[in-house]
Amino acid sequence: MSKLAQSFVKYVIHARFEASGIVEKPDVIGAIFGQTEGLLGDELDLRELQRTGRIGRIDVILRTRNGRSEGDIIVPSSLDMSETAIIASALETIDKIGPCDAKIVVKRVEDVRTQKRRYIVERAKEILRQMLETSGEDAHELSEMIKEAVRTYEISSYEGLSCGPNIENYDEIIIVEGRADVINLLRCGIKNVIAIEGTNIPKTIIKLSKEKVTTAFLDGDRGGDLILKKLLDIAEIDYVARAPEGKEVEELSKKEIYKSLRERVPADQIKRELTSAQEPVTKFVRNRERAPESDVKTIRKYLEHLIGTRAAYILDKNCKILAKIPLSEVSIAIAEFPQAYGLLVDSKITQQIIDLALARKIKLVGGMKIEENVKTNGVKVYTYE
Repeated sequence: MSKLAQSFVKYVIHARFEASGIVEKPDVIGAIFGQTEGLLGDELDLRELQRTGRIGRIDVILRTRNGRSEGDIIVPSSLDMSETAIIASALETIDKIGPCDAKIVVKRVEDVRTQKRRYIVERAKEILRQMLETSGEDAHELSEMIKEAVRTYEISSYEGLSCGPNIENYDEIIIVEGRADVINLLRCGIKNVIAIEGTNIPKTIIKLSKEKVTTAFLDGDRGGDLILKKLLDIAEIDYVARAPEGKEVEELSKKEIYKSLRERVPADQIKRELTSAQEPVTKFVRNRERAPESDVKTIRKYLEHLIGTRAAYILDKNCKILAKIPLSEVSIAIAEFPQAYGLLVDSKITQQIIDLALARKIKLVGGMKIEENVKTNGVKVYTYE
């Protein structure tokens, strides 16, 4: 039988047994394997788990007195928490050891990582005391450094996703984008956090969102926008928090993290805002403002209004605004305006925008600046610069 390397042990099952007569260690081991065989299916078969190293060598401490045997059973496991609990409960179904009636009771399941963390904290305290005796460093500062290191060490895994310890025990969880985000939140003392770890939303996240109060805490960039839309579409998100614009959760300070979480917004409000932004272009409010005397001055004024909005204006031949639309929807929305003469965008003018203008017979394009080597092919181009 294979022995599970100590460094890979996550949990240790401690059980106690009593037999009505005298038995030997091989009888106990035989009863464990024999009476659980086929009970939990192939995936949790003890022989297969031990062969693949997910269950370690089962140890039996045997004591005999007054014609009866009793003792302890120790089972190391590298399975996750729920699977280890199933193996532990399976032990209690054993009712015979050798020829004797028997009873097995699980006393506890020990989390080995908790022991390691406890050792780290205690040892760190000793090292800190030694450092303070020989250094002039501020005690509070050193203490905080140790706390951060210990919290970072607490990163765990739940169904393959990086998370804080015992994530399944919390009533409220925070969903972030990646492992680095989890580490940063742990460093700040926030443990009820789990990562999506990719652009696709895992089934585990969808399941947890249905069971717990859920806050999506995402980067303040385009990637965060895309993940937010996916989460709101397929998961049951209760609140949304965002990093400041242009920043990622993994690089935020403790103050910025807590500020962002305090300012979280109900997900229903975000959904309403997104729905409003995606209404058909024909429903957008038209701007009936008259154009100033000079077209150039008018275009510059419009471009100035667009700065930072991530939007676009569609103009008629008199330089009046027909509609304001999200920049991301320009290629679709422009088809609703066959009378469009000009297009102003809060972005660089790219070859793709020029090609779109040519395809829609738009004569004038304006933007913040223009990329190099763009062929305008007769389209009038204006830049804010």
